[in-house]
Amino acid sequence: MDFGKIDPNFFIGSKLSQEEYIWRNAQDKPFEIRGLAVCEGEDFFRVPADIAKGTNEGVELLATHTAGGRVRFKTNSRKIAVRIHSRHAFTMSHMPLTGISGVDIISDGVFSGSVRPEKPDGSWYEGFVVKPEGEAEIEINLPLYNGVTAILVGLEKDASCLSPRKYTYDKPVVYYGSSITQGGCASRPGNSYQGFISRWLDSDHVNLGFSGSGRGEEIMANFIAGIDMCAFVMDYDHNAPSVEHLLNTHERMFKIVRKAHPDIPVIIVTKPDVFKDPEVVKARRDAIYKTYKNAIDAGDKRVRFIDGKTLFGDKDRDACTVDGAHPNDLGFYRMAEAIYPVLKEALENK
Repeated sequence: MDFGKIDPNFFIGSKLSQEEYIWRNAQDKPFEIRGLAVCEGEDFFRVPADIAKGTNEGVELLATHTAGGRVRFKTNSRKIAVRIHSRHAFTMSHMPLTGISGVDIISDGVFSGSVRPEKPDGSWYEGFVVKPEGEAEIEINLPLYNGVTAILVGLEKDASCLSPRKYTYDKPVVYYGSSITQGGCASRPGNSYQGFISRWLDSDHVNLGFSGSGRGEEIMANFIAGIDMCAFVMDYDHNAPSVEHLLNTHERMFKIVRKAHPDIPVIIVTKPDVFKDPEVVKARRDAIYKTYKNAIDAGDKRVRFIDGKTLFGDKDRDACTVDGAHPNDLGFYRMAEAIYPVLKEALENK
């Protein structure tokens, strides 16, 4: 690898020893990047630029955020180092940098540690974690917000670097929705609800949550329909601007995806924060439930409905968010606990 193509001053000021690690570009074999539609050159995008431009300005920006993106490989290296170049200097007052701009490293399904920038200045950041001894499957979960333009992985010089195994469900579960879907406000990337579900299912996934911008446009529905997936989770209640908008777009998106994928499970979900304006919440729920009911009445046996009021559970549900809407880690764990069994049942009962 030619470090000069990425940053001619790569090791100047670096605290990670050039002598201790062999550095590799995460875009090279045997690494595998999952969850991103485009991962070439400096582009690590969830949605191709032409599709994003056809939706709305929010998606055009947020498509460059790497929510759901993962670097996968197998190694016996005790230390795993990363050096990442941020695309943006993005912050939010209610979400930590470990979730917005950091990565977390999972070893055989278990959290080994996080690496984050000390400040979001849109430049290189670096760090390492120590995993248990022995060969392990590694996933580096990329930032839920912010974007990246380069990912380098450092492994100890005598360590193996091998291709990862396949997931049990190697075709992804695709999730479409709002900021909650994108991962706001998990403390680290692996604690989005999709992160929990994917580890429990042993499945690939694609995160198409767009903060404030998941509006069910036809171009987005067609893009999703073109993904070779094992299941689809529709979760954009929060971002539809009105009940009328849901009535105009929700069933249309469902039908576009269902036509392309007649046999996959489709899980329809409504939003979890249901107590602020009960009448409006009920009207929105009814509009979304109509999509489900019409599908059932038409003989669709592969569609499921999850009422958002169940997503945070009953006990201490007020402890599940940072601001009354966006889940914290407890909230995302509760969401995963509610969605996982429905998705698992649907995948197993074809």
